[in-house]
Amino acid sequence: MSTMKFSDLRILPRRPRETKEKVGAVGHDPVPATVNPSHAVEGSPKTVPGRFKHKLKIPQILGFVQSPPSPKPIVESNPPQTEVVLDFVENLKENRLVEACQQLLLREDQLFGQETMTLEGLGQVCNEDDKDTLQKDYETLLLHLWMAVHTTFSSTPSGEHLEILRSAVETITLLEEKDQQWEGRPEGSSEAPVWRPHQCRRTYDTLLERIVESQMRNAAVEEDNIRVSSVDNLSTSMKREVCRMGKRLKENVLWVARDMRDCYPPDFDVCNLYVRLYHQKFSARLTELARSGLDVDDCNYLLCWVNNYYPNDILKHKDLEGHINIESLGTLLSEKDLTTLEEQYLLQKESKVRTWFSKALSKEEDGWLSGKSPELIDRYCFCPLAIDVIQAVDGAMREARTILASDAKAQRILCQLDSFLISYKSSLEEFVKRTGENTQAVVKANLVSIEQFRDFIVRREESIPEEIKTSCMSTLADLRDCGYGYFTGPIHEELRVQYHRLWTQAWFTGGHVVLDEVLGTLDRHMQQFTDLKPICMEELLGRLHMEMMVEYVKRMMKRKMRLKDKEQQEAAAKLLADDSSKLSTYFTEAGSKISWLSEVLPKMAEVVRLQDPGSIQLEIVTLARDFPDLSWKHISALLSLKANLSTADVRGIKESLVENRPTVTSFNTIPPFFSKVPVGKTWYMGRPACICYGRRVYSSQD
Repeated sequence: MSTMKFSDLRILPRRPRETKEKVGAVGHDPVPATVNPSHAVEGSPKTVPGRFKHKLKIPQILGFVQSPPSPKPIVESNPPQTEVVLDFVENLKENRLVEACQQLLLREDQLFGQETMTLEGLGQVCNEDDKDTLQKDYETLLLHLWMAVHTTFSSTPSGEHLEILRSAVETITLLEEKDQQWEGRPEGSSEAPVWRPHQCRRTYDTLLERIVESQMRNAAVEEDNIRVSSVDNLSTSMKREVCRMGKRLKENVLWVARDMRDCYPPDFDVCNLYVRLYHQKFSARLTELARSGLDVDDCNYLLCWVNNYYPNDILKHKDLEGHINIESLGTLLSEKDLTTLEEQYLLQKESKVRTWFSKALSKEEDGWLSGKSPELIDRYCFCPLAIDVIQAVDGAMREARTILASDAKAQRILCQLDSFLISYKSSLEEFVKRTGENTQAVVKANLVSIEQFRDFIVRREESIPEEIKTSCMSTLADLRDCGYGYFTGPIHEELRVQYHRLWTQAWFTGGHVVLDEVLGTLDRHMQQFTDLKPICMEELLGRLHMEMMVEYVKRMMKRKMRLKDKEQQEAAAKLLADDSSKLSTYFTEAGSKISWLSEVLPKMAEVVRLQDPGSIQLEIVTLARDFPDLSWKHISALLSLKANLSTADVRGIKESLVENRPTVTSFNTIPPFFSKVPVGKTWYMGRPACICYGRRVYSSQD
């Protein structure tokens, strides 16, 4: 049999035939309607000798109507148009594959008695010529069938193509059903024809796989007819190949889901079949590329397709929702290949980020050393370092999350921020040792950057690995100490002489003069910070507030004063309360937010004022509850101010504290204070006494 080309599968319009009524209507003698079934169904001009030669009267067969005898023909003005029954060849020419298939199945049943599946059937021996003819007709049908499928999947189909495909699918179903009938025939049945089983579903799947393979191969090498920027502007041949293959995959699977799905019964599961075939071909090609030794740029692009474009833009497309099983497809690359590419990407991204950070820091250092003052924004000193670095790390992490489809893997880039902060700290510490005209302004500007870095870490606290977060916050704490300490150190150095006068006889007799001098000196220094950004000014004031309170309490516990009686103790308590009020008022009005510091001195003043040992015990327990870091050394130093307090009273206070303290320290949230206050030896009371605070044992001689 000669090879048939798809040009033979042209779609022809149905051509109306003249019916026998029409023939009678124009005056011809009517002829009784008889038909030889071998000619009606075989589609072959050959007449089988000795087979089906009897003529059957078939009344009102479609296209043939028996006219009653009449002396005069009846002329109708509008004769009815009846559908013409086409033979096998004519059905094929018009791509009526189902009708052609049904004709062959009928002939098969007649030849092999398939209606009863037994030898009793028609009880006639099949002629070998009839078998050969039927087999050749089946071959012709299958050729048309597979050409129809191939043409539909290999081109942009029209409505007519989809109708042909629908007919082809129904034909496959009919042939599969006949295969199953033959396979399920009972024992003793007639032998199956040599062409059975056809296995059309298997052939269909194989053909579809070849079509998909051809389409992906063509997409990989073909040049776009239309210059499209998304493909044409890609910088490498690998990118263009992957992009074209991905676009072809997307277009075709969406076309199947939108247009072709309705041509198939549900058991074909055509969407899953088609997507699975494309997935396999795409995966195979990407695996080859992944193992070919890609450069950095191509590696990044391939990862984008594997982790982002393919799963999100294609598989999760709304038109595919509910029609494909994404989980059954798996990933485009094996875990080993994917890990190799991702490691290559992360290594180059980390290197690039380190380079960015190094250049940004070097640029800032050059500005510091040039003697130029930093720029002012809204009248405040400003340093762009943190903004530049944060934008770089944010952009790198955002890209990594997209390319790797994993927040956890992208967090690795933050390790470079930790390393950068360590380098930044070293550079700033070296710079503040220099004496230059721009040093103060540079430090003020860098305090802004330090606070911005800290805010960046705090805002992402939940998403940053604990180890990286802890390390970054520790380095930033050192940077803050360096920057703010550059300003607070000289202030405390100048105040040192005035600090020494606190809680001395001069302080006790001089009233408020000593503290007023301290605050006056402090206020003079604060005038130099008008160009310090408010957020940094708030932190600076908070540090000064804390450090001055620590210095005040330290001087109070130096044991340079002994208040002998009630009058002295009450007078000292009043001075203490007044000093507390002045300090709190000054720092609160200046902008300090550490309001709890205002509670320290009034509580200590109450211990100094009270005379009854029982009341003192209660106040000490209260003070220890509010400030869990209050040690016995601090309490002993505080009680040493009261010269009229006996050793027994002190021992009773200690015992009360030991008994009550474990129950009062678990609910406090005030930050540490007394742990910042150094104290000397505790008050010795005859023999060492031990106090257990949790697991640690403190001796009265500690």
